[in-house]
Amino acid sequence: MSLFCMYLFLEKGSECAYMKVSERLQENEQYLRERCRNCDDIIFRSMKLGNEGRIGCFLVYIEVAAGNELMETSLIGRFLDRLYDMPDGDIREFVAENGAGLSGTGTFMTLEEAEASLLSGNAVFFLDGYDRAVKIASKGYPGMGVLKAESEKTLRGSKEGFSESVKVNTALIRKRVRSTGLKVEEITLGVRSETVAALVYMEELIYPELLRDIKRRLEAWEIDGVLDTGMLEQLAEEHWLSPFPQFESTERPDRAAMEALNGRIILLCDNSPMAVMLPTTFNSFLKSTEDRYNRFEMVCFQRLIRYGAVLATLLFSGLYLAVINFHTQTLPTNLILSFAEARKGVPFPSMVEILLMELAFELIREAGVRMPGPLGGTIGIVGGLIIGDAAVSANLVSPMTVVVVAVSALSSLAIPNEEFSTAFRLLKYGFILLGGLAGCFGLVLGIFLLAGHLSGLESFRIPYLMPFVGKGLEGFHDEKDNLLRGPFHLLKSRPVYARRDQRIRMKKKEAHDVRR
Repeated sequence: MSLFCMYLFLEKGSECAYMKVSERLQENEQYLRERCRNCDDIIFRSMKLGNEGRIGCFLVYIEVAAGNELMETSLIGRFLDRLYDMPDGDIREFVAENGAGLSGTGTFMTLEEAEASLLSGNAVFFLDGYDRAVKIASKGYPGMGVLKAESEKTLRGSKEGFSESVKVNTALIRKRVRSTGLKVEEITLGVRSETVAALVYMEELIYPELLRDIKRRLEAWEIDGVLDTGMLEQLAEEHWLSPFPQFESTERPDRAAMEALNGRIILLCDNSPMAVMLPTTFNSFLKSTEDRYNRFEMVCFQRLIRYGAVLATLLFSGLYLAVINFHTQTLPTNLILSFAEARKGVPFPSMVEILLMELAFELIREAGVRMPGPLGGTIGIVGGLIIGDAAVSANLVSPMTVVVVAVSALSSLAIPNEEFSTAFRLLKYGFILLGGLAGCFGLVLGIFLLAGHLSGLESFRIPYLMPFVGKGLEGFHDEKDNLLRGPFHLLKSRPVYARRDQRIRMKKKEAHDVRR
């Protein structure tokens, strides 16, 4: 029988063996070298310890993640310097007593655990005659560090954005919520990628059933690799045919911290600078981070503009077609004559005009995103002006068509969340067809169908249209932050995500407490 101790267990119908770390250094090294065959970036360093140089050991690490300076600058490096002069008989006992303290997270009993730690960017230390592997925390994989928030720009508030390291991202949230009630649970996803994801939440605010449901959905799929939170969103969505996202994403740590205090759960993924906040509602997508930082009068005005932008993105082009094709009597005579004059010489029907210009603007938007650096913004502005002017000059479209499509495109940019905006940009084409073929009756039918779809959506058992629906639910508290936002001193209640006994987030201190 081999000196390796084998643990056999049944997992998902297949039998797997876990290899225990052997006391014989050669067997451990042989196993890891076989597993790391043709991995030239993984370095094995063999050494001899003790005052007689007879105790063997080796260190294995990824070259870029750890580096040769690890042995010189780390605590384990200074520890090994001491072992060089220690009597051979005392080395194993000394490592057994102090190894867990040096590793920071304990030692590994199996070679699979040691391999997983190695591939996570740590160095792993093996000693002849010692049946444990010691983890040595290193600088890890190279990363970009803390980034600046680009897609969620605000005039007021923090300018920090999430990085591509899940450890850094959890630290950025804890920097803002310095409480032991903020819990961080790490899970590993991806059979081959072994990607670390983290669930961040306030323990006393969330429903435990919600946390279990999220874990169940994340663990329900077996996938080769998880490279971004977007993959997790699509796998965990319940209504995956709907164009509306049931997860809200953000790149701002302050927004994530704010929502954790509201009773939501934050999902972070290694290698992704985006956090996912859940559950979510229609209204939350139209809120901005700085809504809490500015006075309520300005916030209410901006919130109304955003809701108006949603309606304009969805209906403006279709309504224009409905009016000029079926309901011209609703317009003043001068305006009708102006439209007719502008359309002289245009060879296409009005619906074809709108569709051509909408597709042209989407093409310009996509080109602007793909172009590098500041050239992308220039392409978007100049391209729109040139194409619009050239199309009008060539009598391909009327000037009013360019105006309508431009207003629709600008409205979509005013929606704070890009994924949410995308849903309306797609549905807009359906309303263009309905308005162009059936007039206002078609638009009303489309609105009716859309409202029915939204009313049936849920995000982890929270109605998608909360708080506009469900106000009669037991334990519901109006947080005064819906279509309009109340004055800050009235925002005393948390949203419906939080537990019923934790809905109050702010209250005025008693007079004797203030004097103290």
